[in-house]
Amino acid sequence: MSNSITHRYEFMFLFDCENGNPNGDPDAGNTPRIDPQDMRGLVSDVAIKRRIRNYVQLAMGNESPNSIYIQNATNLNTQIAVAHEKANKQLPKFEKGKSKASKEEVKSAKEWMCENFYDVRTFGAVMSTGANAGQVRGPVQIAFAKSEDAIMQLDISMTRMAVTDTAEGKLKSSEDYKKWEAEQPEDKMRTFGRKSIIPYGLFVGKAFVSAHLAEQTGFSPDDLKLFAESLLNMYEHDRSSSKGVMTTRAVYAIKHVGTDNVEEQRLRQAKLGCCPAQLLFENVVKVNLKKGKQFPRSFGDYDVVVDKSIVPKGVTFLEFPRDINKLD
Repeated sequence: MSNSITHRYEFMFLFDCENGNPNGDPDAGNTPRIDPQDMRGLVSDVAIKRRIRNYVQLAMGNESPNSIYIQNATNLNTQIAVAHEKANKQLPKFEKGKSKASKEEVKSAKEWMCENFYDVRTFGAVMSTGANAGQVRGPVQIAFAKSEDAIMQLDISMTRMAVTDTAEGKLKSSEDYKKWEAEQPEDKMRTFGRKSIIPYGLFVGKAFVSAHLAEQTGFSPDDLKLFAESLLNMYEHDRSSSKGVMTTRAVYAIKHVGTDNVEEQRLRQAKLGCCPAQLLFENVVKVNLKKGKQFPRSFGDYDVVVDKSIVPKGVTFLEFPRDINKLD
């Protein structure tokens, strides 16, 4: 697809959580995710992508070409059916409950999905269900984020000054509810709840952007700028009591530009990359706990050191939002 990005990128972003649950683990009673080996906190790629989707949906009005495919409480097959109706003028035939769409029909539907849904052409999607629009491998891949230091999980009890008792289904009207309520002792009209939080955690996230895969989905420079904008703002409009105070603190990237004097070869280098991703993650940007700080409780307890002197030729270091217009 035309107008796709022509450079490989690696992103590194820092975000923190104060007195909240950055990512609950459903396998552990929704307590904050944690690595049991070193007790450092985890935030899944799915949780980060959800916040990005939420921001794009809010900022772009959920309208094509920046609609969001994976939304809360929706049937994904509905949009796949729409894709076939738009791209192929009709739904494919089904046999024993399975789509009999031809390769060309699947390709057309897949291209329509990429053109109209931001998250499909960014993160990819499995759309081989329902009418079948194939599978898309997205150019933007995000890893689990991990806290810089060990975190402490707190399980906090609280009192709710009301109940939701149904009186074992014996109440048949609102008047019955009122009468039952008036007969109850005051201490029976309260209940307890629990909330799991961490006092503080600074997390490091990593993202990878492939120019080769961008060609297949049509992921454009404008899409990349929106991605960087989303990383900067993904928690500003996604507040809740359970999340506490979550804030993006910094977003960095390495842009591969190439070194060869021959333009064709330089563009090839820019797509393939000119240095390993860990150069950014382990060397250029270092996050250190300040001397004398044993238990970090704020972003100010850390030093973030950026050493641009070790960035090799063929690579440009970017810091956002300052360099957002250098994404192409």
